[in-house]
Amino acid sequence: IQGVPYLHFLAAGSLAYSVMNSATFETLYSSFSRMHVQRTWDAILNTPLTLTDVLVGEWLWAAAKSLLSGIAILVVVWALHLYADFALTLWLLPVIVLSGLCFAGLGLLVNSLAPNFDFFMYYFPLVVTPMVLLSGVFYPTNALPAWLAAFAAALPLTHAIDLARPLILGHCPEAPLLHAVVLLAYGGAGFAAGLRLTRRRLLR
Repeated sequence: IQGVPYLHFLAAGSLAYSVMNSATFETLYSSFSRMHVQRTWDAILNTPLTLTDVLVGEWLWAAAKSLLSGIAILVVVWALHLYADFALTLWLLPVIVLSGLCFAGLGLLVNSLAPNFDFFMYYFPLVVTPMVLLSGVFYPTNALPAWLAAFAAALPLTHAIDLARPLILGHCPEAPLLHAVVLLAYGGAGFAAGLRLTRRRLLR
């Protein structure tokens, strides 16, 4: 695909997909369990810590877990030699962190809206699965119809892959600052909205 072996092409998509999954599951099922089932957040809020502290902790923890997940995939990429330039692949580490923060922020927003665990079953088929299919994980986005490719270009997973794939294929990404800003914007907006809605939920 695009002049490179398919496994090399797939490596970047798998890396970004794994990071997204790890951050999403942590901020959905695990965070909801700590908030609603175990009531860990209630215990923490009885200390001098604030709800903002709790949410920032959840955000950074999910990003840290997604970093571990991304490193695991990266080790496989290195072991199978699915890269063109080893030094460039080291830049994947900040890409993983950015992607983790992005999807963790979005996950906290969804968590703030969830009445129960079943609610998350809407997020996966309606948001996560379409992103996986449209963002270039398995095939290039230019294979899509023009209108669908334009929609896919706005998805956060697309920006994560557009940063990761060139680094694996041995060249610098185009417009890296733009991709980084978009990922931070998604993550920051998701976190801010999630914090506001969680505060409203816990105080009512």
